[in-house]
Amino acid sequence: MANLPAERDRRVIRECLSLEANGFDVTVIAPRGDKSLRILPGSRGTRLRPYPILMYGHGVFSYAVEFGWSFFCIAIRLLAEIFRGRAHAVQVCNPPDVYWPLALLLRSLGRPWVFDHHDLCPEVYASRVGTPNKWAFRVLRAFEWLTLRTATEVVATNESFKDNAVRRGVAPGRVTVVRNGPTQGETTRPSETTEPADTREPEQKVVYLGVFGPQDNVEGAVLAAEQLTRRRGRTGWRMVLAGDGESMPALERLAADRGLTDVVEFTGWLDGRAVDELLRSATIAIQPDLPTRMNQLSTMAKTVEYLGRGVPVVAVDLIETRRSVGEAGAYVPTGAPEEFAEAIDELLDDPARRARMRAVGLTRFRESLAWEHQADAYIAVWRRLLAKRLPHGVDAPASPVGAEAGTVNPPGRDAGRAEGDRPETAARVTAP
Repeated sequence: MANLPAERDRRVIRECLSLEANGFDVTVIAPRGDKSLRILPGSRGTRLRPYPILMYGHGVFSYAVEFGWSFFCIAIRLLAEIFRGRAHAVQVCNPPDVYWPLALLLRSLGRPWVFDHHDLCPEVYASRVGTPNKWAFRVLRAFEWLTLRTATEVVATNESFKDNAVRRGVAPGRVTVVRNGPTQGETTRPSETTEPADTREPEQKVVYLGVFGPQDNVEGAVLAAEQLTRRRGRTGWRMVLAGDGESMPALERLAADRGLTDVVEFTGWLDGRAVDELLRSATIAIQPDLPTRMNQLSTMAKTVEYLGRGVPVVAVDLIETRRSVGEAGAYVPTGAPEEFAEAIDELLDDPARRARMRAVGLTRFRESLAWEHQADAYIAVWRRLLAKRLPHGVDAPASPVGAEAGTVNPPGRDAGRAEGDRPETAARVTAP
């Protein structure tokens, strides 16, 4: 993967820990984050093979340089893993969709290559630049097709992504849906009916959690806060924006220029424990993503985090958002700041409706969206692909609950797994 350090990608963390819990040996090749890390935080022994990022793209040329550099670094490290005998299979995550030549190499060696489809790259590009260069867009569509078609199997984050893969010519039986979401162990067990109260702070909290990128429309949340000051004044509530990304400096300037620093708080990037603490004290959560094609077809990881703590969600009425959130959400038509402000204002004044939404969200999370429900399908892909390498009799995934598969521990906390609990196997997975 090339867009986040491994220790910040919560989906990749859960996948790695689930693989570990089921006896696989895992190496992750990803951009360098914390230079002191050699092992994935919370894991027993998942190796990190980081590489430096020289630049992040903002235009066609700079994106080409960024993606070319990522391809070069990942290729060198992956070849090293192959020569060391530690790459019996490979999972690749996107963006970008440039690793299909490596898929051809690995498959020529008789080794499975799984594509974990995180983002619709052509649509991400279009959402970031507004009016996309038609040739760049066509190249991205071609790379997406090649990435999907050269994979042994595809792991899709939702049904829309699966439909996209099938339309690109991938057989439905080669696509497995594995949704994003925290484990039940990551979330403090909340009450189904009683809204949490933050005893340290008297204000109601409107929370955004996630990446601050051009396509995420976090500025829409800041401008909604400005609209809320006109509706509710400047006391009794605040908006907390938790995360980081390339838009962070611009968002901080926007809040300062609009005179919102007293009602808008930036926390920076939070680890798992801090995320849970923040969302347990939240009154409402906002998903400000606009109704682009990418957002219509994407499931936002932050939104499942919200549901896992029973936080009512205010969002644009998007296809996959409604499929995930259902009646736990309040929906606005276009994502204009005044629409968000009106919906948030009404919910802040309606505790009974928030309680109903809270109960729906917790039920949806517990019964279908939690990582425990996804891990079995994910591990089944690897057991099927590596069946010949697995020891005799090891033919079913370990329980994600019993084995704590996918539990994300903050850095420095022990994973709580005994070495003897790990089934011995020769199978190894390298996840770039």
